Amino acid sequence: MTASRYQPADIEPRWQRTWLEQGLYRTDTDPSRPKYYALSMFPYPSGNLHMGHVRNYTITDVIARVRRMQGYRVLHPMGWDAFGLPAENAAIDRGVHPADWTESNIANMRRQLQALGLSYDWERELATCDPRYYRWTQWLFLQMWHLGLAYQKEALVNWDPVDQTVLANEQVDSEGRSWRSGAKVEQRYLKQWFLRITHYAEELLQDLDQLPGWPERVKTMQANWIGRSVGAYLEFPVVGRPAKIGVFTTRPDTVCGVSYVVLAPEHPLVAELTTPEQRPRVEQFLQELQQLSPAERTAEDRPKRGVPIGAMALNPFNQQQVPVWIADYVLYEYGTGAVMGVPAHDERDFAFAQQYGLPITQVILPPGVDQPMPLENAYTGPGTLVNSGEFDGLDNETAKETITQKAQAQGWGEARVQYRLRDWLISRQRYWGVPIPVIHCQHCGVVPVPEPDLPVLLPRDVQITGRGLSPLAQLEAWVNVPCPTCGRPARRETDTMDTFIDSSWYFFRFADPHNDQAIFDPQVIQNWLPVDQYVGGIEHAILHLLYSRFVTKVLRDRGLIAFDEPFTRLLTQGMVQGLTYKHVQTGRYLPPDQVIQENGEYRDKETGAPVAVVYEKMSKSKYNGVDPEQVLARYGADTARMFILFKAPPEKDLEWDEADVEGQFRFLQRVWRLVQQYREQPPAPATDTTPAERELRRTIHQTIQQVTADTTGEYQFNTAIAALMKLTNALTDYQGTNSGVFDEGIRTLLLLLAPFAPHITEELWHQLGHQDSIHRQPWPQVDPSALVVDEIPLVIQVMGKTRGTIPAPAQADQATLEQLALASEIGQRYLQGKTIKKVIYVPGKLLNFVIEG
Repeated sequence: MTASRYQPADIEPRWQRTWLEQGLYRTDTDPSRPKYYALSMFPYPSGNLHMGHVRNYTITDVIARVRRMQGYRVLHPMGWDAFGLPAENAAIDRGVHPADWTESNIANMRRQLQALGLSYDWERELATCDPRYYRWTQWLFLQMWHLGLAYQKEALVNWDPVDQTVLANEQVDSEGRSWRSGAKVEQRYLKQWFLRITHYAEELLQDLDQLPGWPERVKTMQANWIGRSVGAYLEFPVVGRPAKIGVFTTRPDTVCGVSYVVLAPEHPLVAELTTPEQRPRVEQFLQELQQLSPAERTAEDRPKRGVPIGAMALNPFNQQQVPVWIADYVLYEYGTGAVMGVPAHDERDFAFAQQYGLPITQVILPPGVDQPMPLENAYTGPGTLVNSGEFDGLDNETAKETITQKAQAQGWGEARVQYRLRDWLISRQRYWGVPIPVIHCQHCGVVPVPEPDLPVLLPRDVQITGRGLSPLAQLEAWVNVPCPTCGRPARRETDTMDTFIDSSWYFFRFADPHNDQAIFDPQVIQNWLPVDQYVGGIEHAILHLLYSRFVTKVLRDRGLIAFDEPFTRLLTQGMVQGLTYKHVQTGRYLPPDQVIQENGEYRDKETGAPVAVVYEKMSKSKYNGVDPEQVLARYGADTARMFILFKAPPEKDLEWDEADVEGQFRFLQRVWRLVQQYREQPPAPATDTTPAERELRRTIHQTIQQVTADTTGEYQFNTAIAALMKLTNALTDYQGTNSGVFDEGIRTLLLLLAPFAPHITEELWHQLGHQDSIHRQPWPQVDPSALVVDEIPLVIQVMGKTRGTIPAPAQADQATLEQLALASEIGQRYLQGKTIKKVIYVPGKLLNFVIEG
């Protein structure tokens, strides 16, 4: 089909339909080809794509398209992370069932993705809310149960005392109030399900070294989250009681400076050890803490509060008795739920001791100091022990080892490695999630649902009000079932799973999505996994990526896979930022139509107050979003793709600029016109004899070289597009269009541009008479001989001052170049009649003549 003008609104839908009908992007399973698995983090189906989605998926699509053209069999799928809280909120707010809301959103977003021309194999599409998928999520939970990695214990939850329901963290506002009732949220203990990710803490940490294709920033974030600490576990006997208080410390060298011991308020020993005299104060303190979240309790800028419980503990290293306190900053879930207070050598302990008048005993002297002095702040550096009995005079690093050895020998403790990482709490008291496949029997205890009975289906007839316990708990017909073991009356688990479980294994299922006999065929997985290139936001650096690594290791230990890590290379793309208007005084965001510009300054239209204009991450609440559908309607998908790739390197933040979008549209128009002009020329023989042709062919193959490197090595799509623009300029400026080299240039331009702008290149390729898709063509190869430079611009200097340049043979020796320089117009003008003392030659670049006088 011939067209005189570039009209993406006509071209793009037509080719999208053709590709879908032809199954162009159906996954090639030819085992003779090398495999390549390119994957973007799948989206939550919120209803509409935003520009962050467009950037993520376009990046991965270019990578997949290039690899296909390079001869790889490529797996490039898409699916939906479809369970989660927003669907329940929609059910409450709009009266629509979460399943219907989710399915409608998926349909709309699928349409939007297809409009971008993304080369997905839609036959492998999956949604985590589909029973055919979550059957295997439940199966995975049961594998962890059999391995001893799934267990139940009491844990803190956000409790709404008005609606009598558990709230997700997202449902608690910045003032600690319920999003729905407005009540002050309390902290309560409920039985919750956990996965024992801490069992893999050391391996998760050490195996970061197996990931050279991951950004160092992400690996550092994961290492810090795992938080390996080497120290000692020490026990303090309670005076007059059989109980002992165990603490973990990285500073056993300071143990003789302990002046109090702190228990977490939730610690079981609190009730046991609190004296009658202290009980009223302790109970009041515990009641006050119910209003605070763990994050609030441990916030750095919050004053630390505590009360003594009346008990005393014995420091076995110096036989001193110290008081036992409870304090808000100690959490039962972390470490042992108790800490030793060493005010002289810990900043937090120092502030706490000063606030409550507790002793401060210095036991480490800084270098060069020979006796303790009053401290204005805690000293946390190295030094020599003092006030430590038999350990006096030791340097503190030696003392750490010596004191730990003494503790082990005396039965007071041991060396220990501890991790900041906590076990993964997966219970959610919500409806729209995967039911946890266990049954509670009074006689048999916790009984796993037999595998043949999976999936445990979510019931459809449920009322979601946002009040009370989980909606599932209110469905007696669903809850009451016979025990699979003894047949007596029993009850289903009514918690559902954290949605991070759904996304922790989906990349396996894409390789074998229609298997109804197993979670996947291990041979198929071995054929496709690990994922070669994973692309997603930095916000997933810890939870999603860490959980996926954990699940991979569990599947390996079950003998289902033979590798340790799920993602070979990881690219964390930057955010898309929009122009944002912000009230200077209040920090309130303003819509663009509420801002006026006067004398170069921006002001609030209503109040006249000054307004700051900045770039920030696109968000509805900031009124700075750009609707992808509007961009596609005005410019087309190819222009949107080109802009999103050209504006910034993929890992950097991108500032949206309409003028730059226009620029990419004009570039594609230039490519269109160039090919139309070429079509009017008669075919030409393939020759490259003239200097102009050799120069053009050099540019062609330099472009192949650069675009190949920029799309397969360190991804630099912006410089790849810049190279394509340069090639377009060279072809436009070339005079001899009836040339075999020009033919090669046009074909090469379209082939290299195809992954970036798939629609216009497909259209132009067919206009040139080709029958098969451009996306099935082989990637252009560099001809090394075309890169050889025949001539170089040789700089001529006299006494270090540049006088001009001359063309010179690239392979000429210095003597030949000197003769050419002297015979040139420059040489005649500046060197004739001069005595040349010496010539300085920089190979391939310049000659500098040093003359007398």
